[in-house]
Amino acid sequence: MEERRENGPAMTDRRSVIPAPTNPMVNPLLTDLYQYTMAYAYWKAGKHNERAVFDLFFRRSPFSGEYTVFAGLEECIRFIANFKFTAEDIDFLRSALPGRCEEGFLDYLRLVDCSEVEVYAIPEGSVVFPKVPLIRVEGPVAVAQLLETTLVNLVNYASLVATNAARHRRVAGNSKTLLEFGLRRAQGPDGGMSASRYCYMGGFDATSNVAAGSLFGIPVKGTHSHAFVSSFMSPDEIVEKSLRSADGLTTCDDFVSLVQSWLSKIQRTRLSIGGFGETNLSELAAFTSYALAFPDDFLALVDTYDVLRSGIPNFCAVALALRDLGYKATGIRLDSGDLAYLSCEARRFFQAIEKDFGVPGFGKTSITASNDLNEETLDHLNKQGHEIDAFGIGTYLVTCYSQPALGCVFKLVEINNQPRMKLSEDVSKVSIPCKKRCYRLYGKEGYALVDLMIGENEPAPKVGERILCRHPFNESKRAYVVPQRVEELLKCFWRGSTGKYREELLPLKDVRARCMKQLEQMRPDHMRRLNPTPYKVSVSAKLYDFIHFLWLNEAPVGELQ
Repeated sequence: MEERRENGPAMTDRRSVIPAPTNPMVNPLLTDLYQYTMAYAYWKAGKHNERAVFDLFFRRSPFSGEYTVFAGLEECIRFIANFKFTAEDIDFLRSALPGRCEEGFLDYLRLVDCSEVEVYAIPEGSVVFPKVPLIRVEGPVAVAQLLETTLVNLVNYASLVATNAARHRRVAGNSKTLLEFGLRRAQGPDGGMSASRYCYMGGFDATSNVAAGSLFGIPVKGTHSHAFVSSFMSPDEIVEKSLRSADGLTTCDDFVSLVQSWLSKIQRTRLSIGGFGETNLSELAAFTSYALAFPDDFLALVDTYDVLRSGIPNFCAVALALRDLGYKATGIRLDSGDLAYLSCEARRFFQAIEKDFGVPGFGKTSITASNDLNEETLDHLNKQGHEIDAFGIGTYLVTCYSQPALGCVFKLVEINNQPRMKLSEDVSKVSIPCKKRCYRLYGKEGYALVDLMIGENEPAPKVGERILCRHPFNESKRAYVVPQRVEELLKCFWRGSTGKYREELLPLKDVRARCMKQLEQMRPDHMRRLNPTPYKVSVSAKLYDFIHFLWLNEAPVGELQ
């Protein structure tokens, strides 16, 4: 297959070379057919090179909330930077376009790239709000339309799952470890990879997805399954029983016997929380075998048979044997049952071990919980009281079970310097016309107060100067704001051939850090899970007047008979 040309417009600074999209399926054919039929009609009418401005935005924040985390920008820029048709693409389009497509149009497509396109966007990882443009695309109208579907696709799920992750982080609290375990339940390989990437951006600490760890540098975490535990029948199956101490100076020749001696000690000692009977020895064999393989990272799944009567005592026996050799066990994972109750009982057991055997720090052994957790479950656990240190979350997180789509749109707002506006009987679907500049205004306490859109040629808001902020469509909703800090939101991320300064794409860990900082800058009542206070998105007085002037001019006047 013919290779796609790197970065359409020529790049003289090698630092500016942008790699191809992560998924090779993201190419000019990844779009809806009507983008090509429109492009052909533009070309036939001689309009294809008319300068147009499109805004990509969403109309409502997901999950009944008031905020969204913007994600997917890097992949959008990668797509734009490498937008070029191959010979195979052209051959397919010749057969796919309805009717007889003139060869001249295909010749035009052969030369199309994004050298005449400029892209302005809010930095990835930012907290964003409805109607404010996330991405503004300026360029030839036909080329901009060919970008539409792909850009919307790359932003929609990425922003949705990053927002879902941020909401889980907010409910769990910053002190808890969040692990993304969703690969097996995600919508295909690309859904799994995207979920791992954008959940990390939204505040998760690690993923079980090994490929995502390799590709994106996300920390990878995992332990073993119930199958591993149930695959053992007895400790006699363990052939290699020796384990070298953590300092490498000594070797325990029979680690299995050391574990069994510790289990006997625990059984003979009347712990502060009471005693217990016989444990499942096949489970003990599995834990011992896993500890022999990973003495530095021993985390046991303790609910295969019975958490309190078997799993936790068996774990403690192995953990104490490891401690004799200078290792520290990581902890346990609970994957079923009453997680709040079991975590509290496990904590009591660990604290009893610390007290009765004089093992400093054992009472703080980490407890991880999984089992179809979601935002609501985390909230219930907080209200019930629990001792869980880490949560492994999968299905409800990566599938965005409570809302499957964000609903981004891509609307024409200007062509040939003439503002354009989409009208609708549903006011929420009326677009805000013209090329705009967007600002976030902050108050005295450091929280964001309002996002303000102004016309391109209006003076920017200034710190300490009072400005009238108006709801785009409701004339009674207006307020004066005296900002203590002003942040311009849209930055240039693709300069085409203009030579303008372009923002660099940051590493994923830096985008994650931006997201965490942005979430902290939002007022808590805007961020709460239930009944959040609506965040204000406004326009300047001048833009408000222009919107309604254009609205009246464009809307047909009815006639009563």
